[in-house]
Amino acid sequence: MKVQRLVLITGAVLLAGGDAGAHHSFAATYFEDRTIQIEGRLLQFQFRNPHSFVHVAAPDDDGNVQRWAVEWGGAGQLGSQGVTGATLRPGDEVLIVGNPGRNPEAFRVRMLSLRRQSDNFGWGFEPDEIFD
Repeated sequence: MKVQRLVLITGAVLLAGGDAGAHHSFAATYFEDRTIQIEGRLLQFQFRNPHSFVHVAAPDDDGNVQRWAVEWGGAGQLGSQGVTGATLRPGDEVLIVGNPGRNPEAFRVRMLSLRRQSDNFGWGFEPDEIFD
């Protein structure tokens, strides 16, 4: 009986610890008081939970093309805002505004808004188009 209880408690602690470590603080990863704009070609759209990612080939401050990882909302949250896994496709030309990552060599951005050039599709311009 004691062994079963110990196994149950240990499992609960491990599960809780795994969940706590899976989500990060945006303030620890991104400068929330700054914004940058990147414009380039969409390479990949990972529509998933807990956060989706958009990967874009866009120039850095020196004009060198980099692969930017743009963190976005989870599939569930974005889905309720009309975004699906088919909303963005590789090759789409996009303009993204977001919070820059604290490590400039990582080329990370937290999405604030997105505009696709070909049809003017946009996200982040309506009050309900946010993520946390």
